[in-house]
Amino acid sequence: MKQFFLLFSILILIVLSSCRDDFESEPSFGELEFSQDTLYLDTVFTNIGSSTYSFKVYNRSSRDIMIPKIQLNEGENSNFRLNVDGVAGKTINNINILSRDSIFVFVEVTADIQELSQNQLSFLYTDQINFDSEANQQQVQLVTLVKDAKFLFPERFPDGSTETLSLGLDAEGEEIQIDGFVLDQGHLTFTNEKPYVIYGFAGVPSGEILTIEPGARVHFHENSGIIVSNAASLKAKGSLSSTDLLENEIIFEGDRLEPEFSNVPGQWAAIWLTEGSTGHEFDYVTIKNSTVGILMDSNDGSSEPTLKIKNTQIYNSANVGLLARTGFIDAENLVINNSGQSSLNLSLGGRYNFRHSTFANYWRNSFRQFPAVLIENNLEAGETLFVSDLDVNFSNCIIYGNESIELLFNKSDEAEFNYKFQNTLLRFNDINNQYTDNELYDFENSDLFENVIINEAPQFQNTEENKMIIGEESAANSFGNQNTANMVPFDILGKNRIENPDSGAYQSIQFED
Repeated sequence: MKQFFLLFSILILIVLSSCRDDFESEPSFGELEFSQDTLYLDTVFTNIGSSTYSFKVYNRSSRDIMIPKIQLNEGENSNFRLNVDGVAGKTINNINILSRDSIFVFVEVTADIQELSQNQLSFLYTDQINFDSEANQQQVQLVTLVKDAKFLFPERFPDGSTETLSLGLDAEGEEIQIDGFVLDQGHLTFTNEKPYVIYGFAGVPSGEILTIEPGARVHFHENSGIIVSNAASLKAKGSLSSTDLLENEIIFEGDRLEPEFSNVPGQWAAIWLTEGSTGHEFDYVTIKNSTVGILMDSNDGSSEPTLKIKNTQIYNSANVGLLARTGFIDAENLVINNSGQSSLNLSLGGRYNFRHSTFANYWRNSFRQFPAVLIENNLEAGETLFVSDLDVNFSNCIIYGNESIELLFNKSDEAEFNYKFQNTLLRFNDINNQYTDNELYDFENSDLFENVIINEAPQFQNTEENKMIIGEESAANSFGNQNTANMVPFDILGKNRIENPDSGAYQSIQFED
C-alpha cells in the first residue's frame, strides 16, 4: 500500500511538472549580467569569416524572465551575426532564461573593408548587441579589426571545376594535379603594402623570379603554399627589425589571425622548391605553422648553392621544418624548432653547410619518433632504394631537444656519406647503448666530431614559445670557432659575435627573473 501511494505521488509530480508553461516568464527588468561587457573578435581579413566567439548572459534573480528582443544595433546592416540559445539572426525575439540560469550568445563577423572605409589598410569595426529596449535596455559591445589584403586563388570555371597545377605523372602514368594557379607578371613581386592571402598553390613559372620584399606578410589557407618550378627562383629577402613587431622581416603563416591559432602546426602546406628550381635566397624570414616549412627537391647542378638561407626561423611544422632531398644548401643563423617529425631532414644525400645554426625539437603535441636532425644518403620508395652522395658540415651549431637522441644517421654503403661537426653542442644520450659500437657515432673521432659537447644544456629561453636565445649559463657560451664566427660576424638579432662567439644562432643574454 505504501508503495502504491509513493508511485502515485511521483506520478502526480511528473504530471504537474509537465503541465508547466515554459512561457510563464516575467519580462526582462534590466538586471541581466554578462560574462563580458565587450567582446573582442580579434583580427579578420576583409570578406573572410571569423571564428565563432561567445559570451554568457546570466539571470541571477529568483524569477524566470523573458527578453522580448535581442538585436544588433545596426540591425540587418550589421556585418556581425548572432546565434542566441540556438536561434540565429540579427534580431531575435522572446528569449527565456530560467531563474539563476544562463544562456550563450555566439557571434561571428564577415566584413568588407571597402564598404566600411575607403583606402584604409585596416579598420576598427564595432557594433553592439542590445538586450531589451528603452529603460530596461542593456548592451554588450562588439569590436573587431578588419584588415585589407590581396587575395590570390585558382580560377573557378563555369562547370564548377577550379584551376590546377600539374606535378607530372605518377607510377601508373596518371597526371598528378593539385589545386593551384600560375602567378602572372603582375604578381611576381610581393610588397609590404598589404598582406597576401593565398588559396591553393601559387606557382612561380619557369624562368621567372618571385621577389618578396622586406616587411611582407604572406598568409596561406588550408592545404595551400608556394611551388617554384624548373628554372624559377624565390627570393625572400627581409632585413633586420628594430622592434618585436618584426616590421622588416618577411613572415609566412596561416590565414587564421586569432591568437589561439598563433602556434598551431599544419595550418598550410609548404614552400616547395621543386627539382630544377634555382637561385633561392631567404634572409630575415619567419616560416611558421606549416606542414613542411621548406621542401627542397634536388639541386640544379651548379657550383653555387641552390638555396642560400640565413637569419631565418622555422617553427611549428606538423612534419618537417626543412626537408631537403639531394639539396645544395648554404645556411647561417638558421633556427628550427617544434616539428612533428624532424626539424631538419637531409634526405637522399646532397651538399650542405650550416654555420651558427640552432636545430631544436621540443615537440609536445604528440609522440615523436624522429630526431631533431636526421641525415640520410638514401630513400626507399616501395621496393626501390635510391641513393646519392652526401657531404654535410655543421660548424658552431646546436642540435638539441626533449628526446634522448636528437641526431641520427641513415647510411647506405652504395653512396658517399661524409659529415663533419665542429664546435657544436649535441644531444645524444644513448641510455640503451644502441650505438656504442657504431662508428658513425664515434664522438672521439676528430675527423668527424671536432670539439663537440655532448648532453650539456643549451639553456634556451622558452622552447614552447620558440624563444631559442640562450642564457649566460648555456654550455654553448664561448664555444664557437673563431674562423666560423668571422664568416658570420653578427647573430640573428644583429649582435656582434666576433669577440667571444657562442655556438648557435644567438649570442647569449642574461635572462630576467
